[in-house]
Amino acid sequence: MFCFQNADFSGRMARMVVFEKLQLWVDPVKRPGPEAMAVDEWLLETARSPVLRVYEWSGDWASVGYFGRIAEARVAFPGVDIVRRWTGGGMVDHRADWTYTLVAPQGEPLAGWRGAESYRRIHAVLAEVLTAEGIPARLGSGEGETGAALCFENPVNHDLLGADGRKLAGAGQRRSRTGLLHQGSVAVGAGTDGMRRRAESLAARLGSRWDEFSNFPDREYLNARCAMRYSRQEWRERR
Repeated sequence: MFCFQNADFSGRMARMVVFEKLQLWVDPVKRPGPEAMAVDEWLLETARSPVLRVYEWSGDWASVGYFGRIAEARVAFPGVDIVRRWTGGGMVDHRADWTYTLVAPQGEPLAGWRGAESYRRIHAVLAEVLTAEGIPARLGSGEGETGAALCFENPVNHDLLGADGRKLAGAGQRRSRTGLLHQGSVAVGAGTDGMRRRAESLAARLGSRWDEFSNFPDREYLNARCAMRYSRQEWRERR
């Protein structure tokens, strides 16, 4: 059963929703870093329609981008487990953030847009969601870019900034022959009670309609993907 936005046609056109139809997966399983990344890669390989996944981490985790330096991450997050993402971007502390993934399969307009434009459109919608929660958010123009390895200390173009000008949300992206993978983090968590509420709000603004995701990854696939990539020392230590 689809859930429709409470907005008329003109309102939807003014906002220019990103997808006609979207699947929402509020993942009920708290996963360790390697498994969380393997699930996202599985989505990129298998999704036939856009999917928004919102999830929590099992244990204390930070992530480093595909090109990030693991030694810097260890200094920034002492005593915290670190996983390397398949997407770009800086180092992110996931102990108190709100983490989401958006997958747009090949053939979706978003998957064909340039990186800056897809990044801007997703974050513009996320800004609406946070502002509706009472958390002022706006798109940045990169004026405060520092070059820091820590994601939330380096606001690049089209990141979200809070009322105090500090970075509120960032993301990393990867494109493949199967589509676009967008892995995002919001510094302000939603809490257990607000996790689904924020997820549904984002889904309703991203798509004209959405329903619940019902196709889940095979355990053997996840184990194999973790062993081949995300749990593998050579992958984690590659830079």
